[in-house]
Amino acid sequence: MPDTETGKPARPGKEAEGGEHTRRVYRQRDDYDRGMPYDPSAFPPFAVTVDLVVLTVRNHALCTLVVRRGEEPFQGRWALPGGFVRDDEDLGAAAARELAEETGLRAHDPSAPSPVPDNGAHLEQLATYGAPGRDPRMRVVSVAHLALAPDLPAPRPGGDANSARWAPVEKLLDQAWVADPDSPDALAFDHGQILSDGVERARSKIEYSSLATAFCPPEFTVGELRRVYEAVWGVTLDPRNFHRKVTGTPGFLVPTGGTTTRQGGRPAQLFRAGGATLLNPPMLRPEV
Repeated sequence: MPDTETGKPARPGKEAEGGEHTRRVYRQRDDYDRGMPYDPSAFPPFAVTVDLVVLTVRNHALCTLVVRRGEEPFQGRWALPGGFVRDDEDLGAAAARELAEETGLRAHDPSAPSPVPDNGAHLEQLATYGAPGRDPRMRVVSVAHLALAPDLPAPRPGGDANSARWAPVEKLLDQAWVADPDSPDALAFDHGQILSDGVERARSKIEYSSLATAFCPPEFTVGELRRVYEAVWGVTLDPRNFHRKVTGTPGFLVPTGGTTTRQGGRPAQLFRAGGATLLNPPMLRPEV
């Protein structure tokens, strides 16, 4: 018999055992194989959105930006910021646009050698969420992004949101969405799961990368960096051990030559992020 994939006779050995008899395995041809014209109406329509997990450290606590929805579906419920991808933009541009609209921040290219500017934020793609019933309006696939930035000012609502706030991540993750996504305390859509995934991404990446410095201003002290790790991981770290590890990791921190007393007490040495992207040895997260 001819091979349906190539049109040539099947090669020996292209078989699989099936019960008492040997059966041949074939790949079913699709429309591209048959040279059939592409018909968009043959496929169900769906929309693409970007949702943002925007994390910052405020008052020594890891916080995320949430907006209260002003329209259905889920009117009055808190949700992650985001919106629909426009016809003329790719996913990264859509995420950067939403980030600027919601926070005034400019997405920083992580491959660029220059430090993050004062109004810059680290932005990376997180994951894709496409459960058929995640949006009651229609089939919507969301490409979530993770954004990290230093302590940010009060947010401003936009789009279909009528208010916005920074909310402690710990409280949001403890909300009832874990047990009952339909609870009025739960985040809208599947945003509770997206937030959980984004927080875990941040917690994991600061172990082996220099990403924790994205939460800091351009110049920072070791104590300020330690408080970032403590807020993201939800633990208390020994100051001396932490200082020894971060200053002894090649390329992690670079002294600026300056000092500051903004944290009170004696002048503390100022650092900036070094050129290393991967930490060796890594900063392992304590077991809790």
